[in-house]
Amino acid sequence: MLNRRSFIKQVSALSLAAVLPPNAFSNTRQNLGVALVGLGRYSTDILAPALQQTKYCHLAGIVTGSPHKIPLWQEKYKIEDDNVYNYDNMYTIARNEAIDVVYIVLPTGLHSQYSIIAAQAGKHVWCEKPMAMTVRECEAMIKACRQNQVKLAIGYRMQHEPNTQTIIEYAKTKPYGNIKEVIAKAGYYDSRTDHWRQNKALGGGAMYDMGVYPLNAARYTTGEEPTAVLSAQHSTSRPEIYHEVDETTVFTLAFPSGAVGRCKTSFEENMNYLWANCERGWYELEPFQSYSGIKGKTSDGRLLNITIPNQQAKQMDDDALSIISQRPMRVPGEEGLRDIRIVEAIYQSAAQRKQVQL
Repeated sequence: MLNRRSFIKQVSALSLAAVLPPNAFSNTRQNLGVALVGLGRYSTDILAPALQQTKYCHLAGIVTGSPHKIPLWQEKYKIEDDNVYNYDNMYTIARNEAIDVVYIVLPTGLHSQYSIIAAQAGKHVWCEKPMAMTVRECEAMIKACRQNQVKLAIGYRMQHEPNTQTIIEYAKTKPYGNIKEVIAKAGYYDSRTDHWRQNKALGGGAMYDMGVYPLNAARYTTGEEPTAVLSAQHSTSRPEIYHEVDETTVFTLAFPSGAVGRCKTSFEENMNYLWANCERGWYELEPFQSYSGIKGKTSDGRLLNITIPNQQAKQMDDDALSIISQRPMRVPGEEGLRDIRIVEAIYQSAAQRKQVQL
């Protein structure tokens, strides 16, 4: 088995031969087995603990290129030998009845490849955001899941969060009149100097990693799809680190109603803010995309401060219930595709220094 660093640096095409037909095992369980693909920080510190709090799914398996992690995970989570895979034999997960869902928690540049392997193995696919590197990759993921009759969900946990859901509802009911402007900012200071988020081929850059938060927020806050990227600009204060990808990106979106989205994302600045200015007032969330503590208020004094025990647990339970009850996913692959289509236009606008129609 490859260690994680070698795996990331030397991604090879895997053979998909010997995969069983789609849906080889029909699922009628009310609690789904989930296999995490990639045992980095998000899986280790966030998702695996969250799976101990879920009601409708549980941690059943792992896929890793780091053999030294396997005994630690098996001891902590009682994972059976038959439910442990590496990146070369992952396709054989098709034979495993204990695993219903494969959750892709890898660098963005690998999302499409391993989501397709999971789908062709007849497993439902949960994929971390952003969905993939390109529109073409997103479309390939959607096609693979459709052809193999499995569901696809993208890990936009904020759309499962109750205060965010209130903002989404406001886009429909317009309690403060039409929205004129949305400001959305998400970023943090990243002190790392040798990480995949600084690697272009693996999907690095602030826009791909954090930028989809303000982008997605501008879309769900207005309830509209943008008609144009009015402007976009990349910058860096540490070119010795961010010489392949953007450290900071600022972009402006135009929406059909006339609303404007002003967005910023960065690996050099801490920011976590969403604000909607309307005809008869305003509302905001600050923070709007932290793992906990989402809260906000409105211009007439309403508080948006519903708390939940764990965002990731709610996200995974919502998605598991969609599978069990055969309902549409709250955040399907098509939602991830919409964002990546805009991300491509943002990069085009920044490169050409001009407005790009969508």
